[in-house]
Amino acid sequence: MTKIIVTHKSPDLDAICSVWLLKRFLPLWQEAEVKFVPPGETFLGEPPDSNPLIIHVDTGLGKLDHHRRKGYTSASELTMKKIFKEKKFSEIEKEALKRLVAVVTEIDNGRMIGWENASSDRYEFCLHNFISGFEKKKSNEEIVSLGMVCLDGVFEVLKEKIMAEKILKKEGRVFKTRWGEGLAVESFADQVLLVGQKMGYVLVARKDPKSGHLRIYSRFDKNVDLTSAFLEFKKKDPAATWYLHPSKRLLLNGSRSDPKMVPTKLSLNKIIDILKKA
Repeated sequence: MTKIIVTHKSPDLDAICSVWLLKRFLPLWQEAEVKFVPPGETFLGEPPDSNPLIIHVDTGLGKLDHHRRKGYTSASELTMKKIFKEKKFSEIEKEALKRLVAVVTEIDNGRMIGWENASSDRYEFCLHNFISGFEKKKSNEEIVSLGMVCLDGVFEVLKEKIMAEKILKKEGRVFKTRWGEGLAVESFADQVLLVGQKMGYVLVARKDPKSGHLRIYSRFDKNVDLTSAFLEFKKKDPAATWYLHPSKRLLLNGSRSDPKMVPTKLSLNKIIDILKKA
């Protein structure tokens, strides 16, 4: 008999995330068929945990339905604890799953109304809101499929973010500029650029240790002007390809859209020296 994952009709983010956790991380459930029942009910009216080939999430008051529990939790959190017991994860994978499920749990418990500027239209771009927008236009199967693909992306981004945080904490070099503190690092991880800005640094410089390309991003809310740094880089390494964005806040010596850009030969120490004096 094919394994079956049961959740409720009109699946919300918590239901979808629970299905995603089982299908993506437990090989025995990867090919399981997803069935839908009215909220609170079980498949064919059977007790929720009576058949080892059938697992209920977010419905049926079984082991993976948080509605039978008091307090702050979610079906996704219960499902995550299950997969942690049955499968080994790397430190970064485990942290990414914890962060992902924490947000799902927050949303499922209505805590998003307390988010900063909660009425902002930006939140309509969040996964839980556009899932609800498809409720009357897509089938249950289509909504789960869409949600799972999106969660795949969120999981990858979170892993990259956590890796960038660790790299910056361990290897990031802080220095002073006339606009405030900057951060420089030699790393393959492109996410360090945005993560460093979110940490509050006015600019972040990343040099790729393999290609040698350099990318410098600065915050939009600071009066950073990289023109003098751009001119100095061109002077010190004229053979390299340098591009100063019209905003004067991005200085690039390497781009995914232009692989022909010539990397700089300047060391990270020299790059920092130039930025200090810019």
